[in-house]
Amino acid sequence: MKHAIKLILASGSPRRRELLTRAHIDFEVVQSGLDEIREPHESARDYALRMARDKALAVSARHPQRSVLGADTVVECDGVILEKPIDVRDATRMLTALSGRTHTVVTAFAIASNENVIASDAIASRVTFRILTPDEIASYIATGEPFDKAGAYGIQGIGGGFIAHVDGSRDNVMGLPTDEVIATLRHHGIA
Repeated sequence: MKHAIKLILASGSPRRRELLTRAHIDFEVVQSGLDEIREPHESARDYALRMARDKALAVSARHPQRSVLGADTVVECDGVILEKPIDVRDATRMLTALSGRTHTVVTAFAIASNENVIASDAIASRVTFRILTPDEIASYIATGEPFDKAGAYGIQGIGGGFIAHVDGSRDNVMGLPTDEVIATLRHHGIA
């Protein structure tokens, strides 16, 4: 007899699905449908944590007897939060800002059950880009890859070639601090 899936992932991110699948976690996807809007003066860590908690709670309200994992990734460079680019110009601005510099990627996660957050944390990784030429930036943007990613790049795709060094978890940069999430799920008897 097949056991019931305990976990709902409150995210449509294919990267988060891939990371949980690689970790052999049984889950199903239910998107939260929440808009991601940063509050004035909210830090990258606070923004990511709030969004992860809000996503988990929104789905938990619809599935109160299930455990729900929400997550959010925020890219910050020199105090400026780089969200998903809205157009080519915005993506160019972000990638130019990241070129040859080190930035922080914060991914927060929250686990909710019975409409309450039972655990949450935010993990930071430091990412250093090599210097990018304007032609590299334009060619990358033309692939379309930057447009659904915070900071306008994906470590798991073509954008990974821009990275000179990562201090911290690469999975975290990809969208989920897998080690910390699995440890927390196990601590709560979910995985």
